[in-house]
Amino acid sequence: MFIDEAEIEVEAGRGGDGCVSFRREKHVPRGGPNGGDGGRGGSIFLRADEQIGTLLDMTQRARYVAESGRAGSGKRHTGKSGEDVIIRVPVGTIVRDADRGNVLRDLDTPGQEICVARGGRGGHGNKFFATATEQTPRHAEEGEPGQRRRLHLELKLIADVGLVGLPNAGKSTLLSRLSKAHPKIADYPFTTLTPQLGIVEGPGQERFVMADIPGLIEGAHQGVGLGDAFLRHIERTRLIVHIVDVAPIEGAPAVVEAYRVIRNELAAYSRNLAARPEVVVANKLDLTGAAQGVKLLRETVDKDVCAISAAVGTGLKELLRRILHALKELRQADPHG
Repeated sequence: MFIDEAEIEVEAGRGGDGCVSFRREKHVPRGGPNGGDGGRGGSIFLRADEQIGTLLDMTQRARYVAESGRAGSGKRHTGKSGEDVIIRVPVGTIVRDADRGNVLRDLDTPGQEICVARGGRGGHGNKFFATATEQTPRHAEEGEPGQRRRLHLELKLIADVGLVGLPNAGKSTLLSRLSKAHPKIADYPFTTLTPQLGIVEGPGQERFVMADIPGLIEGAHQGVGLGDAFLRHIERTRLIVHIVDVAPIEGAPAVVEAYRVIRNELAAYSRNLAARPEVVVANKLDLTGAAQGVKLLRETVDKDVCAISAAVGTGLKELLRRILHALKELRQADPHG
């Protein structure tokens, strides 16, 4: 199950108490203080892990508590520190403080981590308080409590290319033909209910990650249909591949209208997203009436239109060439983008 939002509560461990103790040795009738400090409480970290693809585990376990530190003991022995807790989350997880709403970290790099709750400091034992004027202190500190926080986690998939289009435009079919992904494919709308990722390999060992986003419909940015829940997943993409069905069935939006609907939804959701470089793809070239649809799209869109049939493979090599060329230019312009 694909889950891209979750809220959890984290509580770091309490620090151990300091110890009140005095030396008890043979032939030393008045031994001095030797109480050790308490151990540090365990902290809680979030770590981005490439092996994790969803926030499902966070919904099944909403609270994480780290181990408290042990109390200090005599002979200046410091108590054992509590074990840290490391919570593995998908790469691309945005961590927010649920109460304040501020972003703590965007874990967009494998292995990146953040301490979200710091363990409490251990209390000092009575040895710490010994001075020239107070040589036998009979008090020690209690350990400090660990931090507690409510966190809101939001996953934004990291892909080089994002596929967009109306339901049943052929996005899943294209992803399956260009990569080794196996998304659900059928001839009815909303086949894709969760984002799908695939790794596409081109000539010369070139590769990129492509994301298939559930079909958008008019009003998606306002919560209509499925798209508003998944538009966030193409915010990180370098390139948008916009697929248009040029042989729509009766009752479906016409070719030009289909293109306009998606463009409007992208702009309404985010200006930055709408300004992302775009490759326009006329799909279903193998169906009757497709040639006229391609002609209309090319007359309307002020961009090159790549005509393909994802189902039978027509034009896929040319489309792959265009995508790789566009990605190469984007990476040269902004290597860290």
